[in-house]
Amino acid sequence: MSTRAAQARVAATSFLALFAIVGIALYGLPFFYDYMVRDFGWSRAQVTSGNAISKLIVGPLFGFFAGWMVDRFGPRRLMVAGILMAGVALAGLGAIHTLAGFYVFYLFNALGNVCGGPLPNQVLLSRWFTAARGRAMGFAYLGIGVGGALVPFLAVWLTRAVGWQGALQALGVLIVIAALPLALFVRESPDGSASTTSTTSTILHHPPIGAIFRAPAFYLLLAGSMCSIAAVGGTNQHLKLFLSLDHGFTQGAAAQVASLVLASSLVGRLGMGWLADRFPKKYVMLLIYALVASAIPLLFLTGTPGGGAIYLFAVVFGIGLGGEYMLIPLMAAELFGVRVLGRVMGVVLTADGVAEAVAPVLVGRMRDVSATYGSGFVVLIGFALAGAVAISFLPRPRQTTPMARFPAVETA
Repeated sequence: MSTRAAQARVAATSFLALFAIVGIALYGLPFFYDYMVRDFGWSRAQVTSGNAISKLIVGPLFGFFAGWMVDRFGPRRLMVAGILMAGVALAGLGAIHTLAGFYVFYLFNALGNVCGGPLPNQVLLSRWFTAARGRAMGFAYLGIGVGGALVPFLAVWLTRAVGWQGALQALGVLIVIAALPLALFVRESPDGSASTTSTTSTILHHPPIGAIFRAPAFYLLLAGSMCSIAAVGGTNQHLKLFLSLDHGFTQGAAAQVASLVLASSLVGRLGMGWLADRFPKKYVMLLIYALVASAIPLLFLTGTPGGGAIYLFAVVFGIGLGGEYMLIPLMAAELFGVRVLGRVMGVVLTADGVAEAVAPVLVGRMRDVSATYGSGFVVLIGFALAGAVAISFLPRPRQTTPMARFPAVETA
């Protein structure tokens, strides 16, 4: 197989993995929260706490370990395990009636995301692409947008046919069917190796990262990423609840807004990937954070279905969302190099998981107490602005010591 054909297969593998694990599982589950509130009598804080508890357990326990596994043994094995766990999670969530069962299967969902979601795919793509890394990452991350845009309409259609719990089970099966076949046989690097065994080669291919953890740039990237992910996650987890329960949107109308957000993210993923290959990634990240911070205030103008503010929000927020998760690994690879990317992103994604877990519960609790989302949305805007401030202090790559010590490997 030629290098170009192999790269195409790698990009397709990541596209389908992200389509399934992030697009369907991560963005699809919040679409079912209002059913759980109505049918089980759970509060908004409770339905968002499954995501929180699972990520607070999974992230600290498995995040860095998963990154070490990817650097040491390659991403393929972890991706396969993650795809299977994500499928089991949705099928299980379609069968539960108690909070205990809800938490158990949300734990599987978080494990699936850690093992088969952004982390191994970021490393896989970074190994195969250098000059076109932004465009490759942008294409693969289109899978998130496509999956997220389709899942609201699939959820509405399946719910009408088999009920909302049957719809979750069907989506769990779809995850495995869509993502598993290519992941089973993907080549993990251009030279075909996943790991090395000799002491010399281990030092060469798996260098220590102590210097990175002592670098201010690492903590600026970590803080900026956490703040922005908190803003995005807090908004996304509550969007369907806000539209359906607070403003009377029908399931179809809410699905249109949710789908528009993810469809707009396709523009963000391609556009921000294109910009990241041509302009300093730091400034592209600042643009993304500005879009997120400017979109959330539009939710204050939301009225009944048909108002223009909610659709403007969906477009602006969606474009920002599209570039959000994609630029973080690109920035990390540029600053610290691809040979330590798995471990670096293991830490970053673990911290992001904590932020993404806590923010929705905080907003849900504020909504349960005050009966309005106003104060919660203000907090989310503050998170987005704080993230932009942290990123603004990042140095250019040539100023970063770890970049000099661990340069990116030119592969293709």
